[in-house]
Amino acid sequence: MRRDWRAWTLAVLFCLSPAWATPAQQTAASGPSAPQAPHGQSQVPEPPAADAKQKTARIITPEEARQLFGLVDQLIKFSSDETGLPVKSEVKRQLTSRSTVEAYLRKKFDEDQGAKRMQQGEIVLKKFGLLDRDFRLKPFLLALLKEQIEAYYDSKTKTVYMLDWVGVDEQKPVLAHELTHALQDQHSNLEKWNDQTPVEVSTNYAGDVDHVARDEMDTAREAVAEGQATAVMMDYMLKPLGKSLIKDPEVIDVLKEQMTASDNSPVLARAPLLLSESLLFPYRDGLSFEQDIWMDQGRTAAFAGALDRPPSSSWEIINPLEYEKRLQPSVPLMPNIHPLVDKLYKPYDIGQIGQLDLQILTRVFGGNAAARDLAPAWDGGLYWAGQRRNATPSEQTTTASIALFYLSQWKNAVSAQAFAHLYANELGRQFSGVRLDSAAETTGAEARGGSAPEPESQEQVYNTTEGPVVITTRGRMVFVAESFPLPLARRLADLLMDAQGSGEMRQARSEQPAGALETAANLKPLTAGLVRFFASCGVMKSAVTAERKAAAAQ
Repeated sequence: MRRDWRAWTLAVLFCLSPAWATPAQQTAASGPSAPQAPHGQSQVPEPPAADAKQKTARIITPEEARQLFGLVDQLIKFSSDETGLPVKSEVKRQLTSRSTVEAYLRKKFDEDQGAKRMQQGEIVLKKFGLLDRDFRLKPFLLALLKEQIEAYYDSKTKTVYMLDWVGVDEQKPVLAHELTHALQDQHSNLEKWNDQTPVEVSTNYAGDVDHVARDEMDTAREAVAEGQATAVMMDYMLKPLGKSLIKDPEVIDVLKEQMTASDNSPVLARAPLLLSESLLFPYRDGLSFEQDIWMDQGRTAAFAGALDRPPSSSWEIINPLEYEKRLQPSVPLMPNIHPLVDKLYKPYDIGQIGQLDLQILTRVFGGNAAARDLAPAWDGGLYWAGQRRNATPSEQTTTASIALFYLSQWKNAVSAQAFAHLYANELGRQFSGVRLDSAAETTGAEARGGSAPEPESQEQVYNTTEGPVVITTRGRMVFVAESFPLPLARRLADLLMDAQGSGEMRQARSEQPAGALETAANLKPLTAGLVRFFASCGVMKSAVTAERKAAAAQ
């Protein structure tokens, strides 16, 4: 699903990332009383004085600050020894205060274009039923970020930022994590490596095709980057015990269990499943991916190799053996829908429904059992959303202005039928006034020329307060259209399903020349913006706490 979303979810985890600030903003973020250490030195300034809101909060002492600055060189060597990635240049270091961080976050939400795009995508997530209609995303993400931030590395200024309210011992493993990002940056230039798609929504067929083909790249790369850094942090904690991820692989099971627990995170405990899963995915599943590659193919393949040949989808992260075999996930083909939709709708959002998105969707709709049963049968999906051209300014902020369709492909017809049934049963989560309209289904068959639909096709029509919902099942495919006029919904169903053919699901590929790809519009999976956003903000407290508990359990 929309990458801006995943980007924003990841950004919420680590939204501190000054990667979004200008050099001037980044300098200001540290505050005048926390100047950067001179190049080549570990000189540390006096920690900033606590503001009025922090008078009772503990601030680290000047001696502790000097210890932190000195730890940077020590820990980057540890990270280099673990990953095999060489230290090519010194990493700058900076101390920053809570008030500065919080002011930066507020300003980022108000002014950052990525934040604004994510908040726009909030409507699509609510339309899908992944967020409640009355959920307020921005204040929740601000509270979550304030709770979760531990430290962060800025790939623009090549600086690691440490927090003046977190003790030295607590920051040590966090620094090992963030300094791994510094090594990744020196190896691959994270500014370019991390962001594979432009930021505007596609408005034409060529852009649609390119976006569907490249949709999940950023999510997969975030999982590699965070998985590698989390592996280093885990080994840093395990080393005093004489253990490691490779020698004691069972530790990852304890870690996953601890990451699921939210007793140490009151805000995260209240988070919708969409947010918590988008936040944890790069750490939990990225770590599991890295551990499998490391054990199967060695350290070089797990670190430099995964940076040089990164996976392109959440499917590869969740199924690392498929990545090792160099297999690609199925991606449905996107036909040219614009002659049908452009008169009534302006393009609003487009993306894949990747395996991570599908797991979240089925868990929200049917619980863990449904996700466990259906996720292995997933075989690709895409969606498109448009906003009514005649929507008033007040309507444009609501789901009623949005029409969307979602095509999913499954490995067998039984799973397709099960998903269609699950989706239909949960329409009450998305809409009010849901009512099955059997008469419309009959009328629809007549509208196709007086003959019934193809024998293998089944159609259900539901009336809602936001217009009709049509669920069409044909063999291994399920097509859902929400809020389109009924004749248009049916034409879209036929166009999308006919485009896939009757054989194996094909891989969508962009036919644009390389230069055109650089200007193509952005397409992201539903959770992409969230994942990217969280990851860009720094290391998450929940991940660090889970690793400490896992290490302590050994």
